[in-house]
Amino acid sequence: MKAYSISEYPANITQARAMMVMIMNNLDKRVAMFPHELITYGGNGAVFSNWAQFRLTMHYLSKMTDEQTLSLCSGHPAGLFPSHKDAPRAVITNGMMVPNYFTREHFERLYAMGCTMYGQMTAGSFCYIGPQGIVHGTTITFKNAGRKYLGVEDLAGKVVVTSGLGGMSGAQAKAGVICKAVTVVAEVDANALHKRHQQGWLKEVCEDMEQCITRIKEARANKEATSIGFLGNIVALWERLAQESELIVDLGSDQTSLHNPYGGGYYPVQLSFQEGNALLASDPAKFKELVQESLRRQLTAINTLCQRGMRFWDYGNSFLLEAMRAGADVWEANDEVRSINRFRYPSYVQGIMGDVFALGFGPFRWVCTSGSPADLALTDSIAAEVMKKLMETASDASKRQIADNLMWIEQAGENQLVVGSQARILYADCVGRMTIAEHFNEAVASGKLAGPVVMSRDHHDVSGTDSPYRETSDLYDGSALCADMAVQNVIGDALRGATWVSIHNGGGVGWGEVTNGGFGHVLDGTADAIRRAKNMLFWDVLNGVNRRGWSGNQNGYDTIVRAMGDRPDLMVTLPVRADPSLLESL
Repeated sequence: MKAYSISEYPANITQARAMMVMIMNNLDKRVAMFPHELITYGGNGAVFSNWAQFRLTMHYLSKMTDEQTLSLCSGHPAGLFPSHKDAPRAVITNGMMVPNYFTREHFERLYAMGCTMYGQMTAGSFCYIGPQGIVHGTTITFKNAGRKYLGVEDLAGKVVVTSGLGGMSGAQAKAGVICKAVTVVAEVDANALHKRHQQGWLKEVCEDMEQCITRIKEARANKEATSIGFLGNIVALWERLAQESELIVDLGSDQTSLHNPYGGGYYPVQLSFQEGNALLASDPAKFKELVQESLRRQLTAINTLCQRGMRFWDYGNSFLLEAMRAGADVWEANDEVRSINRFRYPSYVQGIMGDVFALGFGPFRWVCTSGSPADLALTDSIAAEVMKKLMETASDASKRQIADNLMWIEQAGENQLVVGSQARILYADCVGRMTIAEHFNEAVASGKLAGPVVMSRDHHDVSGTDSPYRETSDLYDGSALCADMAVQNVIGDALRGATWVSIHNGGGVGWGEVTNGGFGHVLDGTADAIRRAKNMLFWDVLNGVNRRGWSGNQNGYDTIVRAMGDRPDLMVTLPVRADPSLLESL
């Protein structure tokens, strides 16, 4: 199972063949976490619920015409329905439920019955590109964290401590090295740790705590760009670091799978990995009790280190949410309101990436369906040239983001980021995405690229996701719990001509905690393909920029005003800020 060249797939239309490429890439054993169980990443992020669904979907795609749309409901291929050429070729929903029944208990029962499915984000929408996506996002996060918290442009001589070496979290080690940091990642599963080490994503392995502490100090003093995998529980590591007389950690986070805290996404410090698995099977209630105790202990150690100067952020994995539910000390001492998105530590969107999203920059990605590395190298070159040109007229705030992504794309080949399909990701704004898409389409039309390009994005983007503990955690106008943006976004992408669209309940932070959506769009060299793409991308990005500007983000406000100046047919409702003295008098 892998992404073959698009020319090898038996189908009537290019768009259907492209979807086949993307589906099979999501189930490639090099890409997927548990491919035989149809799980791509995140422990339970599924492409389909069973192999019959896979086979039937591939059958429908082989028969599809450009005037039909495939309906996919939580993995179930409901069928091909008549539509029209500008309609999506597929509409995907995953895990959508009547809101009053958005509970984990209902989900587990309905999932077992085959009625619903947890599609994570890009697993169930067929747009996952392996760990490269999260490597890039983590690299951008680390770079901006260094600027904001430490006042540095690179992290040489700085220590980052975190946890998790799984399908998503495994990217942290490589991203840290790209940013020149000493990155320490704790992992309880020896197989996961050694897999990342063998892949070259993790440079070193320490299985002894004191050896790990000594190595951290040595690498920090020498300003080494390295990644150290510690085989052990992150709670034990934090507690040991808190005992050090010297603060040797600058930045901290966590990427354990706390969207699934009591099903193996997080292991209690009181037990070994093997003992934890045995207890999970024999006594789930006791396992939960120990997990919650571990979360309380982890927060206590982190709080101690932060009081001494370390900076910590929640990486959107529900760490602080689950710690709060466990009774950990996650609130500011003077916080009596207990606001849903106001923990002691910010999420990485609140503290670091929210202002970047508000500029319109987010994880734009593409796949060269020919399967040719030469095609990918050419698209890298095209994207780099586009960014250099855009730098000339970009706002000052955008120039730094363009520069970061130009560095990323120019180093992408040497960083050996491809796993599975010939894919790439970079953060681009609205104009950047449309311009890159236009140049790709021209290269397909001229034959410079050997096959079509599928462009998409992570659901974790400017507009695609409503998530009060992650993507929309920095919206303080009261709307963080509202899901209008994600739903509007997918409907808008569909009616503007995306090749396929998806909308999911759950993803990243867990079931019932987020509504998120995405798209896939095939650039086949035709005028219709780029017409649809530009129309759709303009909406896809600026819908979220507008929401962020309305909620009070200055970058969002400035970006949408600039966009209106460029496009007379764009008219949005702008906020009028209240006079602070007026508010104080009330």
